[in-house]
Amino acid sequence: MKKYIYHLLLTAALVTVAQGCKKSRLELVDQSAYAYDTYFTNISALNQATVASYATLLHPGLWAREYYFIFDLLGHDAKRASFLQGAEQELGDYSFGTSNADLSSLWGSLYRMIFRTNLVIDRAAAWNPTATNDRAKLNQYLAEVKFLRAYAYFHLVTLWGDVPLYVDYQSTVNNNYLSRSPAADVWKQIEKDLTEAQATAELPTVYPNAELGRATKGAVTALLGKVYLYQKKWVPAQTELQKLMGAPYTYQLDPSFDNLFSTTNQNSTENIFQIMNQQWTDWGIGSPYYMFGNGAEQVGKQTHSGRAMEYGWNDWKNVYISNAAVKAFTYTNPANGLPYTDPRAKSTFYGTAASGGETEYCQQCATGAKAYPFDTNDPQGDYRWKKYEYYNLMEKYGDPKSPINGQVIRFADVMLMLAEAQIQQGNTGSAPLALIDSIRSRSHAFLYTTLGDKANAMKILMRERQLELCGEQARYFDLLRWGIIKQTINAEKAAEPGTGTQPFQDKHLLLPIPDVEKNYNPNVAKAISNGWN
Repeated sequence: MKKYIYHLLLTAALVTVAQGCKKSRLELVDQSAYAYDTYFTNISALNQATVASYATLLHPGLWAREYYFIFDLLGHDAKRASFLQGAEQELGDYSFGTSNADLSSLWGSLYRMIFRTNLVIDRAAAWNPTATNDRAKLNQYLAEVKFLRAYAYFHLVTLWGDVPLYVDYQSTVNNNYLSRSPAADVWKQIEKDLTEAQATAELPTVYPNAELGRATKGAVTALLGKVYLYQKKWVPAQTELQKLMGAPYTYQLDPSFDNLFSTTNQNSTENIFQIMNQQWTDWGIGSPYYMFGNGAEQVGKQTHSGRAMEYGWNDWKNVYISNAAVKAFTYTNPANGLPYTDPRAKSTFYGTAASGGETEYCQQCATGAKAYPFDTNDPQGDYRWKKYEYYNLMEKYGDPKSPINGQVIRFADVMLMLAEAQIQQGNTGSAPLALIDSIRSRSHAFLYTTLGDKANAMKILMRERQLELCGEQARYFDLLRWGIIKQTINAEKAAEPGTGTQPFQDKHLLLPIPDVEKNYNPNVAKAISNGWN
């Protein structure tokens, strides 16, 4: 058999020789191929590469599905229902380890984003456009991918600490066994990327509707301020966040809190950076279940979220809003010392009148409004999510195909970060008070007349962030950076019905390095302590 195969190969070689051995014949190039050396030599191709970098925001572990589960469960804004199993169950009770599929996907997609942004930066450096418009667009795209790379590394360093730092395409391809860099170096690179992006004159402050979802100069500035805040660099944090309060920016609080999490939230004046989702049926192709691995990479046009159905009380009801989150909306009014229920409760969860939650749904259905069927016999407490749901429009969804955009950074978040930066410097006067009261006024909550001393002001600020941003994947990051996550999570978990455990351990202050990375990269594996991080 081997002799027969040899003769076949020899015959094929001789035929090739007989046809001519010109170099041009032997090294034909597929002109339609995406070749590294030849494809990225025009502005259209580099735009495609930039858009492909954004596309990773909807890859596994990120905003199509797992991101909201990971951080709502870890931050205890949400708690799992019995239907939620596997990787999400592990997140809900802090039993996850190095093989958790959601955390592995998050790690992988963040590095995929870095790989793609590095490619854009590499190919942009190799191309020298002569047209003025091409150069302007190229500079814009570079600023955008630096924002995305900073966004990815912000998550990696915050969640895992020391991580491999890939800052150019060639090292990503040719030396992808980098050791872990110190967290300080990663933070420094994040600041560098964002500072360079912010200084790019061609990066717009606003985009036309057809390009909504791209990073603006305001998004870069907001993330830079956030990066400084997380490092406790209060002065530069205040400087950056203050820039967003006036020209050239025109951000304002949306008059309607509910609108921010509705099917019409695309053009809100409060949006700074968001994940652009679209109704699955608008494309008419592919599968609405793409976030479960059904063809996202192959089809490439699904951009919807499964959050509404998965969290939906009248659909898959995989989670509750935690009892701790519900209770946080009732607190003492300092003016009279009486219990007060925050109006934002009604916008955040379905529940009882006593809890302040929404008690009706289907307000715009043909059948008219219906009473939310709160189950008084549910031992977990039947409080369910309203934020990011659209049961006001329909009774059931039918498929995981929500078009509601995901809020990554919005103006209210920036205002609260600015207030925090001021308070941390000892300023508890009119400036942070006005920021906090402006947000409360939007929801018709009572207004504070004073924040008190620094400790009391921080207590108010922390509660404002919990209530305003509940269900927006912010609480886990807040508790972590404030240094109070262990005692907070354990106290809340211990008080949950049917739980009574305190699952948060010291090791959970950093997430475990995923097995997929340890098994692939020996230089990372050898730097891990106790098989965790």
